[in-house]
Amino acid sequence: MFRRPSMTFRTTAFVVVVCVTLLAIDFWNSWHSRTVQLRQMNVAASNLARAMAQQANDTLKAADSALFGIVERVEHDGTSPAAVERLREVLATRVEEFPQLDGLHVYDQDGNWVANSRRTPPQNLNNANREYFIFHRTHEDRGPHIGVPVKSRTSGELLVPVSRRINHADGRFAGVALATIDIDFFMKFYDSLDIGEAGAVALILDNGTMMTRRPYSPEMVGRDMRETELFRAYTAQGSAGMAYLTSAQDGVTRLNNFRRLESYPLFVTAALSKDEILAEWWRETLWHSTGVLLLALAVGFVGWRLVHQFQLQIRTEAELRQARDALETLNKTLNTLAMEDGLTGLANRRQFDVALDNEFGRAMRNASTLALIMMNVDCFKQYNDIYGHAAGDECLQTIARTIAKVAGHRPGDLTARYGGEELAVLLPNTDVAGAVVLAERIRSAVRDLKIVHAGTEDGFVTLSAGVDAQKPVPGAAQPKELIRAADKALYAAKAGGRNRVCSTALPGPS
Repeated sequence: MFRRPSMTFRTTAFVVVVCVTLLAIDFWNSWHSRTVQLRQMNVAASNLARAMAQQANDTLKAADSALFGIVERVEHDGTSPAAVERLREVLATRVEEFPQLDGLHVYDQDGNWVANSRRTPPQNLNNANREYFIFHRTHEDRGPHIGVPVKSRTSGELLVPVSRRINHADGRFAGVALATIDIDFFMKFYDSLDIGEAGAVALILDNGTMMTRRPYSPEMVGRDMRETELFRAYTAQGSAGMAYLTSAQDGVTRLNNFRRLESYPLFVTAALSKDEILAEWWRETLWHSTGVLLLALAVGFVGWRLVHQFQLQIRTEAELRQARDALETLNKTLNTLAMEDGLTGLANRRQFDVALDNEFGRAMRNASTLALIMMNVDCFKQYNDIYGHAAGDECLQTIARTIAKVAGHRPGDLTARYGGEELAVLLPNTDVAGAVVLAERIRSAVRDLKIVHAGTEDGFVTLSAGVDAQKPVPGAAQPKELIRAADKALYAAKAGGRNRVCSTALPGPS
């Protein structure tokens, strides 16, 4: 029911499987390498965010620690001229101890400067309108407050304010202690980080206010980030997380890893460009994928050539089989033509001689009898003279068909045209009596054809037959003796008046 696939199909399928497997393995390896690369860079970005968060937390804690001591001193010692002078010295000392601090300041309840860390205090400046001052005036919370970035009214630098509320003894608002950190302090640290050409890092308040960012731009400081994908991802994932985001600032897609500061309401984000992360992977993938593709093409080409050779071989074999079959058919045809009489369709003289030798030898081996009937159409030359050779040929063909019909019942019997109008029937395993009976039937059948022949006494075509049978003895008899004996009996039939059967054993007519 199921035919076995051809060699061409199996070879083609094998080549296709090999090529597809090579490409599939290369694709899987490339994709796995990409996944590993992204995972490693995610770990690197996470470590970067952790370091940034720790740096920002330590910086703010140092400023807050200084503020805590200042608030306690002011609330205890008051703001008398002597106390303010001592306070100014303390503020200056603290700024020298902490390089991240730009300055330390104390304001009274109306926003006027009470003391600061600078050697020359500013005159007639009031900070009551600053965000951090308004916050402490309206909130009783004593904890640190990280305000929105401000521009210094003395130096013009962008600063990060860290402040605490100062109270009177009865709890009323008494002023603000302020520590300012130059944004450049954070930028120097961020500039030391290896984030690539298109990477970005940022420090952002929990309320969405941008504190600073690398790449740095003054316009970015203080920008509201609440509507960005980054801020939404941060609020959705909690204190730490990661996401692939397209920046609202420059449109670059980055791997963002963000982390909230441990003690303060800010978070940092370390973002590495996805294109830069995968740049090396793309180069390697291009090289080895090109190599694998060329290898697959080479395998495919060799396979195609191999399949082509198979097809050529199969086509050649098919043509050879066709040529062999045609040659066998031709040989059979030639053999048939060589063994068959062209006019009557009976065996020719050559086939008769071969069959006689074979049957004679078989009769000798089997100690059986071989009979032969030799026949001749009576007055056939006159028939040709009277009716023409075409009619003679037709007459001979009709007689041949009749003899073949009467004598052709046994597979071993052979009816042949011996020559001219002379015909023969070879009968293995037949004695003289049996051969005579068959010869008489043939003679009678021919006479019953009633083929008109004006050259005979009877007026119709007849034939005469001579019959002989022998039981060959090794070394004593030859096939030609059987022919001579049957031919002799034929002449006896002719001499006896024609239209009769004679045999050597029964010399008289049948």
